[in-house]
Amino acid sequence: MLLQRLQELLRQGNASDVVVRVQAAGTDEVRVFHAHRLLLGLHSELFRELLSNQSEVVLQEPRDCAAVFDKFIRYLYCGELTVLLAQAIPLHKLATKYGVASLQRGVADYMRAHLAGGAGPAVGWYHYAVSTGDDALRESCLQFLAWNLSAVAGSAEWGAVSPELLAQLLRRSDLVLQDELELFHALEAWLGRARPPPAVAERALRAIRYPMIPPAQLFQLQARSAALARHGPAVADLLLQAYQFHAASPLHYAKFFDVNGSAFLPRNYLAPSWGAPWVINNPARDDRSTSFQTQLGPSGHDSGRRVTWNVLFSPRWLPVSLRPVYADAAGTALPLARPEDGRPRLVVTPASSGGDAAGVSFQKTVLVGARQHGRLLVRHAYSFHQSSEEAGDFLAHADLQRRNSEYLVENALHLHLIIKPVYHTLIRTPK
Repeated sequence: MLLQRLQELLRQGNASDVVVRVQAAGTDEVRVFHAHRLLLGLHSELFRELLSNQSEVVLQEPRDCAAVFDKFIRYLYCGELTVLLAQAIPLHKLATKYGVASLQRGVADYMRAHLAGGAGPAVGWYHYAVSTGDDALRESCLQFLAWNLSAVAGSAEWGAVSPELLAQLLRRSDLVLQDELELFHALEAWLGRARPPPAVAERALRAIRYPMIPPAQLFQLQARSAALARHGPAVADLLLQAYQFHAASPLHYAKFFDVNGSAFLPRNYLAPSWGAPWVINNPARDDRSTSFQTQLGPSGHDSGRRVTWNVLFSPRWLPVSLRPVYADAAGTALPLARPEDGRPRLVVTPASSGGDAAGVSFQKTVLVGARQHGRLLVRHAYSFHQSSEEAGDFLAHADLQRRNSEYLVENALHLHLIIKPVYHTLIRTPK
């Protein structure tokens, strides 16, 4: 009832003691609000100072901010508002300018939530977060872009990516995309649109992990790529390194060159050589298992070698401490653990181990997809330590019983299992 009365107070202007005129910059458009000094000043120190000795104030605001000023002032009266995606940045700007901390936090939370759902303009929100120093929003945007780079690179947003953001993305090993060749083509498209200075283009091209691209595809790039035709000398040493890597066995190569650099670390590739999708229908029902094969490593020498992986999914696995115990030493019955006390568990193990994996350890990543606006986007990612067989926090907070769970798509759990071989330098070259 109080909120309704406050809304009526704003809408009708009853007993107002100040007039706020909001002019959109560069136009003659003026919006007039009959407001109350007390309510505006309660939320904003700036309003308190502006209205301390005058009953009318004229505010100059950018057009996008002026267009949502009615929502902003309504929040000052009622503490709530409805936001559309395009209104998030203007409202955040107003909240920041007038020092309304609760609205700042609320809009930032709204933006992060809609990023996770794939609805927000991640590139535009990233640049805004950088300009305002909002590190939490910036990191959320970066994470979304990294996990859904294929979708973003194929959208109109890709052309708005700044050189700084591009450099941030190219440095990451958690990018999710089909393969490194897809990233090269996305970079080449960006170079064609942005036309950056040669130094920026060459730094970006040097961030591609050429050893992750098979030799046949490298030959095609050198023959057909416009970017390499212009900037080939800047990456000639990296292309030579890639050919050397593919020509020798990893063990032999590692005797003479350091393979611990990022160029030899795979990203999260979706191609069949690196993993497999797994759709689990009705995942809360019972245990499931599957198996798949991956290439032993990215080296051309290993292209014909395969590792078989066995996967076990359990929706209600109980740790030892919670497993059923029927009686104590005195014969007193103890309560059984309930099924809901369990948590989802995913175990990934090689079917066999042998000398073929010498000098290689395997990092495992599990992607969880969610369908938004007709697209399947990555909503969560879990990484296994190289020596571990399972992720300890896998779906720790998921309620798989709920059909509308954010982890499910039409009551199915969409996973993509990725195996990332990591080479190790075995013998250091004597100097």
